[in-house]
Amino acid sequence: MMDRILAAHGGELVNLVVDEARAQMLRDLSRTLPSLTLNARQLSDLELLLNGAFSPLRGFMTNADYESVLDRMQLQNGLLWPLPICLDVSEAEARSLDAGQSVALRDVEGFMLAVLHVEDIWPIDKLREAEIIYGTTDTAHPGVDALFHGTGTHYVGGTVEGVQLPLHFAFKRLRHTPHEMRALFKKLGWRRIVGFQTRNPVHRAQFEMTLRAMDRAKANLLLHPVARRAMPGDIDYYTRIRCYQAVSRYYPPNMMLLSLLPLAMRLAGPREALLHALIRKNYGCTHFIVGRDHASPGVTPDGRRFYDPEAAVQTALEHQEALGIEIVPFEEEMVYVYEEDAYMPAREVPPQSTIKTMSLEEFHRRLREGKRVPEWFSFPEVIEELQRGYPPRHKQGFTIFCTGLSGAGKSTIARILYARLLEMGGRPVTLLDGDVVRRNLSSELGFSKEHRDINVRRIGFVASEITKNRGIAICAPIAPYAATRRQIRSLIEKYGGFVEVYVATPLEVCESRDRKGLYAKARAGLIKGFTGIDDPYEPPSAPEVLIDTTELTPDEAAQEVLLYLERAGYIK
Repeated sequence: MMDRILAAHGGELVNLVVDEARAQMLRDLSRTLPSLTLNARQLSDLELLLNGAFSPLRGFMTNADYESVLDRMQLQNGLLWPLPICLDVSEAEARSLDAGQSVALRDVEGFMLAVLHVEDIWPIDKLREAEIIYGTTDTAHPGVDALFHGTGTHYVGGTVEGVQLPLHFAFKRLRHTPHEMRALFKKLGWRRIVGFQTRNPVHRAQFEMTLRAMDRAKANLLLHPVARRAMPGDIDYYTRIRCYQAVSRYYPPNMMLLSLLPLAMRLAGPREALLHALIRKNYGCTHFIVGRDHASPGVTPDGRRFYDPEAAVQTALEHQEALGIEIVPFEEEMVYVYEEDAYMPAREVPPQSTIKTMSLEEFHRRLREGKRVPEWFSFPEVIEELQRGYPPRHKQGFTIFCTGLSGAGKSTIARILYARLLEMGGRPVTLLDGDVVRRNLSSELGFSKEHRDINVRRIGFVASEITKNRGIAICAPIAPYAATRRQIRSLIEKYGGFVEVYVATPLEVCESRDRKGLYAKARAGLIKGFTGIDDPYEPPSAPEVLIDTTELTPDEAAQEVLLYLERAGYIK
């Protein structure tokens, strides 16, 4: 079988970037073409299509290939392919397109990267896709959440002609196309290469795993981390890359290469493990490491797993021949043995030994809370980089997001918190009150559901920028819709803390405080779509702080928030 794997490894790569003459023709043509502006996830897919990492795909999947992948994990031509690579669009965009048409694909700045020759347009059955691809329709799975809340209503399929790869401005020397990587392996004389995918920093357990894989495969190592964040709790891109550079000095000289992969992970567990292997085959690897929980979103806050920890390994081994790359499995957890001062698989631990383990979830919690990370867990250089990027909570930025009905007391609580936090000093504090933001940032907006969502998202974006720069943002919009609040939390938690304060004052109390007369007008039908009257308020399911101001003074309510901030370590 190994001969067949090596033969497949040498297969021809697709390169969808056209020559300069054709590129100029496409640029000229684009002036008359409709355009689609791609988001970050779509740009990642486009880049891997253009550079050949998704070989043999020659564009975004048509409906026939999509259905075949869902039903059989195969393209129409019978080749193994585990996940859909599709371009999603909104319903309005879908209505404006026709099969046989060409469309310019642009980045957010309007730069044209490619032309899509449309062959198919079809509505997405999101429930069916979630069940087949992720094995669940639970939005606690980040891939399902992205499908349901971050994906358009239709897919557009067809071949792609590339004008230029998406631009990257950081860590340029660590970015390679499959053609470049294969040429580099050839130049170095590397014939056996084992690939390792990760979205986390490499700690001592992962380092030992890669060394053992190199020994098993008698191969050099391609450390090939995903450049993009896969889920909100992941370490940010720049910090992670500095961690990889720090750990690279621990590998034997001239036996490891570091390269960044611009993949948008789906976290689809066993199916995604197969895609990772196919990508590494296209990059020139002969072997690929698959370990426990590969491509899994991990454990949910309530302790649930979406995939069996060993399912990805078993699935990859079952499809090894069709993948065309040899799988190096690691089914067992790597544990630290105190007496040996070393990591090893659990089955190799000598009797009566002292074992220490720490999950990545626990590590991330310690990091974000500013708690000590044991020396046995990681390398000092890696911990130093992580602590630079993620200081203790009392030095991090955070957002206090007060939500509740009009008249609940949000704005008053926010103003008191603003004054108290400025009084404490140490970090800049910004108050983003709903009415003030409407006057200064959203004056052109009305009060439709769409416009209210836009206003709240603008508040969330500004708060995320303040949090990123280690300030404190205090927000006090009504923010009635749970999905919008969830999106804002996801955005802000990339950079710091998010403290949701649900001011759960009952409707009848809010109406009795109706200083502006808004409830009375809504009851009389003079205001339409008023939250709590003829438009719903969706209460938070798990806010950090819950306050009912019916019997509390504003100072007492604000004190509850400050006590939480102190308990959680945000203030000292």
